[in-house]
Amino acid sequence: MKSTLIWLTLTLVAIAALTFFGPPERSLGSNVRVVYLHGAWVWTALIAFGAAAAAGAAGLIARSNRLHRWSLALGRTGLFFWITYLPLSMWASDLNWNGLFLAEPRWRVAFVFSIVGLLLQLGLALIDRPAAASIGNILYVGALLFALSSAGRIMHPSSPIFGSSSLRIQLFFLGLVALTMAAAAQIALWWYRIDLRRFAQP
Repeated sequence: MKSTLIWLTLTLVAIAALTFFGPPERSLGSNVRVVYLHGAWVWTALIAFGAAAAAGAAGLIARSNRLHRWSLALGRTGLFFWITYLPLSMWASDLNWNGLFLAEPRWRVAFVFSIVGLLLQLGLALIDRPAAASIGNILYVGALLFALSSAGRIMHPSSPIFGSSSLRIQLFFLGLVALTMAAAAQIALWWYRIDLRRFAQP
């Protein structure tokens, strides 16, 4: 446990340092670095949610409590990044566009699913049933992806990083995502070890 927290702290410091030295952009200048971090956070949340759903589906098929535990740990990890992405989004919007447009459909979806996800994870912790975690995560991720695909855009660009013509920016962003995913893996491992004491062995 202690070593995981130490590595997590070092990874977060590395994320902050890498973001600080991110390449500036022509129109946003150095303020674009917050946009990089915000984007990496969102990607990591969605990847963690996808992994939670995949582990849950595999757990239901194999009837494996171990996979159910991983689904729960990954779902909690995805929710951590999803909830903390909201203040990053507000910061990026205020810094670059002088405020947050609350009518933006994608931001409203993010806010609603933060609350729903928090209630879901609290409920799963109270129920304490391995398979319920997998089922809950599969339904949540499916609903989230559907809501995101259905949400329109008013000011939010479809692909601010990969719509850029700068290969340097794209490679930097992928490196930042990889580092953020490393932090997510450490958080998931921490949650998994906690739940080892609660769920029965497979």
